[in-house]
Amino acid sequence: MLNKWLFKHIDNSALIVFRILFGLLCFLESVGAIFTGWVKRVFIDPEFTFSFIGLEWLQPLSGNGMYLYYVIMSLFSLCIMLGYKYRLSIIAFTIMWSATYFMQKSSYNNHYYLLMLISSIMVFMPANRYASIDVKLNQKLKSYAMPQWCNFVFVLQLFIVYTYASVAKIYPDWLNANVMEILMKSKQNYMLVGEFLQQKWLHYVLAYGGILFDGLIIPLLLFKPTRKWVFIVSIFFHLFNSFVFQIGIFPYLALAFTVFFFNPKTIQQLFLKKKVFYELDEVIVPKHKTPLIALFSIYFLIQIGLPLRHHFIKGNVLWTEEGHRLSWRMMLRAKSGTATYRVENKETGNSYIINLDNYLTLKQKRIASTKPDAIWQFSQHLKKQFKKDGQNVSIYVNCKVSVNGKPHKQLINPDVDLAHVSWNYFKHNDWILPSK
Repeated sequence: MLNKWLFKHIDNSALIVFRILFGLLCFLESVGAIFTGWVKRVFIDPEFTFSFIGLEWLQPLSGNGMYLYYVIMSLFSLCIMLGYKYRLSIIAFTIMWSATYFMQKSSYNNHYYLLMLISSIMVFMPANRYASIDVKLNQKLKSYAMPQWCNFVFVLQLFIVYTYASVAKIYPDWLNANVMEILMKSKQNYMLVGEFLQQKWLHYVLAYGGILFDGLIIPLLLFKPTRKWVFIVSIFFHLFNSFVFQIGIFPYLALAFTVFFFNPKTIQQLFLKKKVFYELDEVIVPKHKTPLIALFSIYFLIQIGLPLRHHFIKGNVLWTEEGHRLSWRMMLRAKSGTATYRVENKETGNSYIINLDNYLTLKQKRIASTKPDAIWQFSQHLKKQFKKDGQNVSIYVNCKVSVNGKPHKQLINPDVDLAHVSWNYFKHNDWILPSK
């Protein structure tokens, strides 16, 4: 029964259209990162890069190398869109995008994480079997069908993302619209709509609308009577997010995913009118079905488990950030803070207060003043810098943080030498003080 359901062949119009849209959006993301100055701000200007802990060996290319890196990524994106050397192009893009994701945290974004996951999934997709240069070069590749599991994995991935995003919003500061109010304050200077965005009633609408949209969007897209109407709502929702929060390609990528929810005949008639519509409903079980099922089973177990890990770590994740990343906790809180790094020479006893401007960009200073893992990483970096000068030092951090506009509280134990403690990956780091 499982084989029949997973490997039943259906029309592949949705996957072909998605490949074209996905490649185009990846191209715009890669090129846009160059022309908006994002590559310069994140990879070229900083002297020190906050990579994911354990992946410190992943560092930006020197000089202007990251411009070339993003140009190459954009070329692979075009190849994905055009279906040229598809498998090579999608593997190369996935590796390169994943590397840029893991090598920096100062511009951490859940949408970048999603793009990495979708790229990885696309590696296994027969997405170049129609409307591609690969097919023009080799007609044997041409196919009008795909196994049904290809559609299912996208739906399941989106269901996980949206469900966790919805559930995470169900906490007091979101429900009383305080978070939304803080987020909208920074939009006050927007032409025409700036003042409108400050209305408290609107904050409640956006807060509760966000919970309902994230929680219901996938079920309502799967339910045929509501599909068309919720798609129209999603257009307004994502365009609003694009305009107000300026979150790159994600709103358009989210809309592109909807091709997997509509009847394949509808997608074929709208976008690929010359394509033959597949109606045979064959079941073709591949020889590699067992490793394929095992691979995706493990993948989705990880996807379901990762966002739950903070429940097994002591402390409030909104405060400690332990278990925050890779968990679809999107736009949940506003943090501000101040941090003073004091370096003490262990031989002479002399102390120095570090001027963060000498080491970090403005964006990096924000995470080095509010996020415990970045505070620990920067302390380790300082330790290495002073060691190069022949100094054995201790590093103490006095850090006070405000979450969602609440009074500032001590985040880091100022008596703990962060230069000589290890980062604990799987449980609470005791030098992070409790929020209460």
